[in-house]
This record gives sequence, C-alpha cells and structure tokens, in this order.
Amino acid sequence: MKIRSLAALSLLALSPLAYADAIGGEVKRQPLNVEAIIMFVLFVCLTLYITYWASKRTRSRSDYYTAGGKITGFQNGLAIAGDFMSAASFLGISALVYTSGYDGLIYSIGFLIGWPIILFLIAERLRNLGKYTFADVASYRLKQKPIRTLSACGSLVVVALYLIAQMVGAGKLIQLLFGLNYHVAVILVGILMVLYVLFGGMLATTWVQIIKAVLLLSGASFMAIMVMKSVNFNFNELFLQATKVHPKGLAIMSPGGLVSDPISALSLGLALMFGTAGLPHILMRFFTVSDAKEARKSVFYATGFIGYFYILTFIIGFGAILLVGSNPMFKDASGVLLGGNNMAAVHLADAVGGSFFLGFISAVAFATILAVVSGLTLAGASAVSHDLYANVIKSGKATERNELKVSKITTVALGVVAIGLGILFEKQNIAFMVGLAFSIAASCNFPIIILSMYWPKLTTRGAMIGGWLGLISAVTLMILGPTIWVQILGHEKAIYPYEYPALFSMAAAFIGTWFFSITDTSLNAQQERIRFYPQFVRSQTGYGASESTSH
Repeated sequence: MKIRSLAALSLLALSPLAYADAIGGEVKRQPLNVEAIIMFVLFVCLTLYITYWASKRTRSRSDYYTAGGKITGFQNGLAIAGDFMSAASFLGISALVYTSGYDGLIYSIGFLIGWPIILFLIAERLRNLGKYTFADVASYRLKQKPIRTLSACGSLVVVALYLIAQMVGAGKLIQLLFGLNYHVAVILVGILMVLYVLFGGMLATTWVQIIKAVLLLSGASFMAIMVMKSVNFNFNELFLQATKVHPKGLAIMSPGGLVSDPISALSLGLALMFGTAGLPHILMRFFTVSDAKEARKSVFYATGFIGYFYILTFIIGFGAILLVGSNPMFKDASGVLLGGNNMAAVHLADAVGGSFFLGFISAVAFATILAVVSGLTLAGASAVSHDLYANVIKSGKATERNELKVSKITTVALGVVAIGLGILFEKQNIAFMVGLAFSIAASCNFPIIILSMYWPKLTTRGAMIGGWLGLISAVTLMILGPTIWVQILGHEKAIYPYEYPALFSMAAAFIGTWFFSITDTSLNAQQERIRFYPQFVRSQTGYGASESTSH
C-alpha cells in the first residue's frame, strides 16, 4: 500500500520543528488496508471493554484521577513509557536517522536525559507532597489561588497544543485507512477519547497506554530483529552497508549536521530535558502509585522501556537506509521515497513483514495517538476540576461529587474543543505547537515545581511573576521566531532568529522567580519561607502524603 500522508504523523513527535513541512498538503486516500482495519477495530473493541471494566471500579474522586493509587510501579512505568513511545517518536525519529544518520539520536538522547531529573529530583517528593495534580505540590507552601491558577493555565496550554497535533495526525491516519472524510475521522477520534476518560478515568487510560506500549515495543522489536538478521546481527556490517547506499556516505556517522546553530541546539536540549519534567500528563502519573518507592520504580522502568525503544528506532532508521532506501519499489519515478522520508519505518515494516505486518504497524500507530490524547484529556480535566474549580473557585470546599461532575463536563468540553481545533488546523502547519508545548512546560511548570520543592526563599510573588514570565516569553519568542513569523505569517525575516525559545524563556522564569522572591519582605513571604521546612520533612518521610494539601 502506497501510504503518503502517514508522514503527517511525524508532526506528533516531541521534536516537531524537524518536520515543519510534513503536513503541507491534502491526504490522498489509498486503497483500503484490510489487515490494518481489522486490527484497528479489534484494538478499539478491546479498549472499549477495558473502559467498561474500569467504569465499574471507578467510584470516587481518587479512583477517577489516580486509579485509587493502586497501579504498580512496573505497570505505571510501562504506561509512562507509552506516553513517550508515540507514533511520531516511532516514525519521526527513525525518519531522522534515515535522513541524517547518527544525528537522528539528538532527540532520543534529549528525551532520555530528562528521566534521571525526574527520578532523582522530582518523583519521590511529588508523590509524598501531592495528591492529584502537580499544582498540589507547587501550592503547598504558597498561596493556593494564584499558584493553582498559574499551574492550571500552564497545564491547559500544554494540553491544548499537544491535542491539536494529535487530533490532526489521528484524523489523517483514519482518513487514510478507512477512506473517511477528514472531519468524520477527527470526530470519531474525539468521541473515542471522551469515552475512555469520561467513563474509565485514569484506570482505563493507564491500561490503554500499557496495551499500546506492549504492541509498539513488540512491533518495533520484530522490525529491529529482522534488520539485524539481514546483516547477520553485526552492527559494523549494518553501518558499513548503510554508508555505501546513503547519498551522504560516511557523513551519516558524524554528528553536527542536523542542528548546527549552538543557541538553537542548547535551547532544544533544555526544552527536551526539562520540558519532560514539566508535562502535566506525565507528572500526574506519579499519583497513581501507592507510595514514593513505587514512584521511583515507575521512573526506573519507564527509563528502561524508553531507552530500549529509542535503540530500536536507531536500528530501524539504519535498516530503512539499507532495505528501503536502496529498493526502487518504495520510490516514485523521480527516486523520492513514497510519502516522504517520514514513511521510512512504515516502508520497512512492509519490507520485513509484508502487508499483514504493515497493517499491524498502521493500527498500532493509531493506537499510540488514541492513548496519548486520553492521557492529555484527563490531565486537562483535572486541572480545571481539581485546581480551578475545587481549590480556586470553591476555595477547597467543593464536594467530591461536584468536583467529579465538573471534571466530566470538562472532559466533554475538551473533546469538543479538540475536535474543533483538529478541524480548524487541518491544512495548517501545526508542527511548532508541540515544540511550544515542551518549551512552556520547561519554562513555566518545571521552574515552579522544582523551586517549590528545594528553594526555601521562594515566595508566591516570585513564583507568580517568574512563572508568567516563562509562559509569556516562550509563546512570544516562538511567534517571533522563524517557524511562525516567516513560514506561517509570511514575513521576510524573523524578529527572534532562533527556532527554540527555551534557553531564554527558562532564564526569564528562573531569574524572575529568584529576584522577586528575594526582594519580597512581606509578612506573608516570611511565613511561606518558614513553611518550607515542614514541607521538606514531609517530602523526606512521606508522612501525611495522603492528606489534603489545602490550607
């Protein structure tokens, strides 16, 4: 099957600016892949059954937000890995290796380095201090209303930007496989997403992620094994043959060609490393386990699964060079890879497993998107219901029933918004939005959460000014940068010359938080500094971790 528009899925990669032109055209419907459709239907039926099963076990607010804290460290680690092992990581990173060789690993390494930060600095304290969202931690020693408002706004912006890219990619994939109208495809994805979250909550979302992660790891492992089998499991032979057939030759084994500008490279690295530790749907997962020990296990297992997955994508990328790049059946008359370079992994699936395995990979690609949008929707709904409604509007006096009601209403609203934005951005270059989401997470969420855990002099005034500075500067610099200002808005020259804003927006957030905290001499600031020490003791011992964090 000649799949051209699956390349749009690479937009969903966590490093999207590398694929800025991937979604420029219309989806051209292809002959139906019966195997893919059957597997897709089986997956949907299985996950709907899981949702029904989870709905019978979701009775309280704790069950809905955090699966009652009954997920094991291993299960949670696999579910967290599922959030990162997206269709785009699979297609996008393997495509970068296919085109740039060794340099394609820059994104994989950036993502992976973020996990030790979470493991050693955040996971244990997050579980001990929080209850449902990371705003519980950020607001523990500071004023509830302003900090929760900032945290909720940062979370909702990240969720919205992520959802747009996911919905557009998922809609185009369904349009491709089923021959459906794009609008119908987006609506279908939105409905499934709402059903998972509305009825199954975190329990259903977690098991959908686990199943998806197992399927994707299995498929990628098979592809990597078949690639290595073709070179007698000899890496030297793989690289040697790849350099012989690749147009760049030995240059694909050298770093430095993909991101040559040092400022952009540093900004990209900061966004990937620290943005990982500020993603609301990732941080929320640490509340699904029973204690800090299981939280640490979650990160340990997630790091292992993600690291293994990125090794597989590296092998798949070089395997595509060898088995796809040199095969004319996967190219058009002009010698260009059908569907673009982002289709390298999909063509490799066809080369090593035939149409049946191609159908399996296509169905798994959709499953990854559906699982991610479910997690994003739940994170957004919890930010509105728990942070804004229960603790800002109702000042901590909302009943559990009303809070759950607001959460479910928000879930439906987010589904409608996601469908609307997916339709609105159908023909737009939306690749920059996921990059902006990571930059915002690194510039707004991460500084506040890390400083609230470790810096005794932090005050509400400093956190508010620094957090808003990070949020606003990240958005502003991205708009003034080459991607939006030149490519989308059509101006001749970018005002901000770099593609990634994290270096400057993170600096603005940390400096602003530091300066306006140390210059805050109010009585409230002194009380907040004193309150740090009980928080520190609680984070070390875990005492009272299940108690409410409102005060």
